[in-house]
Amino acid sequence: MTRIFLGLVLALTLSACFKDETLTGYGGDRLWQLAELDGTPFTARATIRFDKDGKVSGQAACNRFFTQQSAPYPWVEFGPIGSTKMACPDLEAESAYLGALAEMSLVEVSGDVMILSNDEGRRMVFTAAPDGG
Repeated sequence: MTRIFLGLVLALTLSACFKDETLTGYGGDRLWQLAELDGTPFTARATIRFDKDGKVSGQAACNRFFTQQSAPYPWVEFGPIGSTKMACPDLEAESAYLGALAEMSLVEVSGDVMILSNDEGRRMVFTAAPDGG
């Protein structure tokens, strides 16, 4: 009986080790639109999508961007952010978006809202894009 109990405990412990610890495992597997940056409504279009393999991509105000996310939920740590290089009237908004994104260290998903933040008080509020984008 003790062996059965220990086997059950071991099986449950090992199954917990294989839980998806990425943002996608906690409801982040959708397209997100930036609604607010540091308490101010963000009027340019900016999106982000997290994939299970750690790849992150999206549309900044002018250009597509891509990076890698390497920290387990609820932390977020982006690698270098690459992007296309098209010019447009919203380059200032794009720079603000990508600059803030690079500074984020925590993520929280609650239903249709995702918040990225850091210890310095910066905050990015995203809403789920209709129909997944």
